[in-house]
Amino acid sequence: MSSVLSASAKGATFLILLQVGSRFLTFAVNQVLLRYLSPELLGVSAQLELFNISVVYFSRESLRVALQRQATGIQTVINLSYLAIFLGTPLAHVLAWTWLRAQVPDVAFFRQSLWIYAYATIIELFTEPAFTSTQQLLLYKVRASAESAGTILRCFATCAFAIWASRTGCDPGASPFAVGQLAYAVALLATYLIKVIPVSKREKFSLLPKFPEKSKSDEIPLLKLSLSLFMQSSVKYILTQGDAILIASWASLRDQGAYALASNYGGLIARMLFQPIEEASRNLFSKLCAVQASTQKPAKEGLKQAKQTLETILHLYNLISLAACGLGPTLAPLLLKIVAGSKWAETGAGETLATYCYYIPLLALNGVTEAFIASVATNAELGAQSFYMGFFFAGFAGSAYLFLQVLQMGAQGLVFANCVNMALRIVWGLSFIKKYFGRHGKDFDFLATLPKGLSIAAAVSASPLLKMTNGLFPRYGVLGDLVPAGGVAAVFGLGLLFLERDYLVQCYHMLRPKREAQPDKEGK
Repeated sequence: MSSVLSASAKGATFLILLQVGSRFLTFAVNQVLLRYLSPELLGVSAQLELFNISVVYFSRESLRVALQRQATGIQTVINLSYLAIFLGTPLAHVLAWTWLRAQVPDVAFFRQSLWIYAYATIIELFTEPAFTSTQQLLLYKVRASAESAGTILRCFATCAFAIWASRTGCDPGASPFAVGQLAYAVALLATYLIKVIPVSKREKFSLLPKFPEKSKSDEIPLLKLSLSLFMQSSVKYILTQGDAILIASWASLRDQGAYALASNYGGLIARMLFQPIEEASRNLFSKLCAVQASTQKPAKEGLKQAKQTLETILHLYNLISLAACGLGPTLAPLLLKIVAGSKWAETGAGETLATYCYYIPLLALNGVTEAFIASVATNAELGAQSFYMGFFFAGFAGSAYLFLQVLQMGAQGLVFANCVNMALRIVWGLSFIKKYFGRHGKDFDFLATLPKGLSIAAAVSASPLLKMTNGLFPRYGVLGDLVPAGGVAAVFGLGLLFLERDYLVQCYHMLRPKREAQPDKEGK
C-alpha cells in the first residue's frame, strides 16, 4: 500500500509541477497577448474553449473515470479508450455545425477558427490510448512531458501569430487561438507516441485495438460502468460548465471577456494544485478501495490508508481556503492592475476576481469529494448522485436567475450562483463519504480536518488588516498599496506555517515513508 501511495504522491507532484510550469508560461504569454487583444476577442476565446471542453468532456470524461477503476489488463483499457475517438469525431462535427447555426459573433475568421478547433479536438482525442496506458502504469513523467510540450507550443504559436498579424496590419480575429489549439493537439499526440511506443514494446501491449479472448469478460462491466458515469457526467457538465453557457448566452462579448479574465486568474490555484491532486487521488482511491474477490469488500489496510489520505487532503484544502478567503479579496484586484493594466481593471474584472476568491474553497472541497465518490461508488450510488444533481442544477439555475436577472449583479452574480451549486454538491459528497466509511466500520471525522482555531483567527484578522493598508502610501500608486499588503500576507503565511507545523511534518512523513530495512548478506 505504501508503494502505491508513494507512486501516487510522486505522480501528483509531477502533475502539480507541470501545472505550475505550464500555467506560469501561459500566464506570461497571456500578458503579451492582452496588449494585442480586446475584451471582445478574449470573450470569443472563451467560447472556443467552451467548444473544446464540451467535446472532450462528453467523449472521454466518463470513460477515463471508469478505466481508472480497472486494476489489471492494460490492453483492455486501451481497447475501450478508442470509444472516445468514435464518440468525439461525430460530436465535434455536429456541435460545430450547431454552434454556427445558433450564433456567429461578429469577429473575423470565427467560422474558420471553430472548424480548426473541431479538428484539433479530434487529434487530441487520438491521444487517449496512450494516456490510459500511462495512467495504468503510473507513468506520470510521460504525461507531464506530453502536456508540457503541447502547452509550450500552444503558447508560442498563439502569441507569435497574434504579434505577426499585428505587425502586418491585418485583423487576425479569432485565428490566433485556433492556431495555438492545433499546435497543442499535434504536439500532444506526437510526444505521447514517441514516449509510449517504446514502453508498449517493453510491456508487450499494443496501442492499437487488440481483443484477446480473456479480456471480453472485463470489458462488459467497464462498459456498463462507463454508461452510468456518462449519465452522471452529462448532468455534471451542466453544473460545471453552466456558468460558461449562461454567460455565453446572456452577456455581451465585452462582459464575457471580463469574466473570462477573472475566472482564468481566479482558477489558477484550482488548475495548478487542486486538479492534479484530484486526478492522482482518484487513481489512488480506486486502488486502495478496490473490492477483493474473496470477501467482496475493500481490504482493511487499504481503507485505513484511503481514510488517512482523504483527511490529509481535506486538511490541506482547508488551509488553502483560509489563505484564499483571508488574503485574496484584497490582493487579487491589486495584482490584476499590475499584470493586466488599468484597461482590464476598468471592465469590472477586479471585483469579479475578488468575489471568485470565496469560490475557490468550495471548488477545492467539491473536487476531492467527487474524486473519491467516482473511485468507490457503485452503479446504483452513481445513479443516486445523478438524481440529486438534478436538484443541484435547479438550485444553481434559480440562484443564477436571481443574481443575474433580478439583482443584475453581472459576473459577480454568476460567481455567487456557482457557490450555491458547489455548496449543495459538497453537502451530498460529505454525506456519502461519512456513510461509506461508516458501513465499513470506520468513523470519518470531518471536524478533525479543520485547521486549528488560531489559524482560523489569523485568517479572520488578516482581512481587515489588509483593508487598512489601502491608500496608506497614495503617492506611490498601486505599488504603495501592494507592498504593505504583501507584508501582511507574508506574516500571515509564516504564522500559518508555524501554527500548522505538526500537520505539515505528518504530510512529509506520509509522502516520504521510511525505507524498509535491507537484509544483511546472511539474509537477516
